Amino acid sequence: MKLNEIYALLDALAPKALSDEFCKTYGAYDNSGVLVDAGGEIDKALFSLDLSLAAVEEAKRAGAGLIVTHHPAVYSKIGGIRVSDFDPLGKKLAECLKHGISVVSMHLNLDAAPFGIDESLMEGILSSAQRAGAGLRPPKDVAAIDGETIDNKAIACTAISVAAIYQPLSVGGYGRAYDVPPVSLKALAEGMADVFGAKRVAVYGAERTVKRAASFCGAGADEGALEFAARNGADVVISADFKHHILALALETGLAVIQLTHYASENYGFENYYRKIRKQAGIPCVFHTDEALL
Repeated sequence: MKLNEIYALLDALAPKALSDEFCKTYGAYDNSGVLVDAGGEIDKALFSLDLSLAAVEEAKRAGAGLIVTHHPAVYSKIGGIRVSDFDPLGKKLAECLKHGISVVSMHLNLDAAPFGIDESLMEGILSSAQRAGAGLRPPKDVAAIDGETIDNKAIACTAISVAAIYQPLSVGGYGRAYDVPPVSLKALAEGMADVFGAKRVAVYGAERTVKRAASFCGAGADEGALEFAARNGADVVISADFKHHILALALETGLAVIQLTHYASENYGFENYYRKIRKQAGIPCVFHTDEALL
């Protein structure tokens, strides 16, 4: 396949136009799209949340001609590229070009897209609450579950909830508040550790029964997000990368907090995106996880 053919498939599920709309509407910055075009035919694609050194090495071993990331491989303008142990970005880009590996990043557009990363975070939380309330634990090998099964489960979960959206777009949006099956704060956090494969889950606030949650993938919990959560009756705010003053403000507002790592809050949704693309792509696709960041 040609790079432009694969990119058209990626863009169909998470249009770059959504990133452009988000940046224009909310004053954000992004660098989604084709970031490295190494030329040539692509016979295999590797999906990884980040363009990590480990992902590049796995792509080389697998013979992948494309790496699709969520976080932009090149985020801001760079004045030059230096290949050294003290410049991981330069080393990664040089290795990609040397081995004919193109790089595409799907960032804010995939965060905000319908069934994208932020909505997947909500679906995973709903699944966690349902399973915790029923005393169930998900299969250990989540990656072995057929994508259709996961999609159907997610749709069943969202059917019990009407979500308010913090930063809406023409379609989709970012940040959500929604009802969850009643579950204790502790049980919800434990269920999320299982569903998201998270190794580090921090819980703040007094124990309570959670009936409504607000979630924001990545580092999206700011003052406005907390006000949105409170106004929409959330019992808990779920996100990653909480700054000290945001965490303190949440607790003083009466909100409990569940904090995942940035990676764990988004890798689940990115893997769902990978499964959808894998079904449609005419080439083999593989998924890479940097376990240390979960």
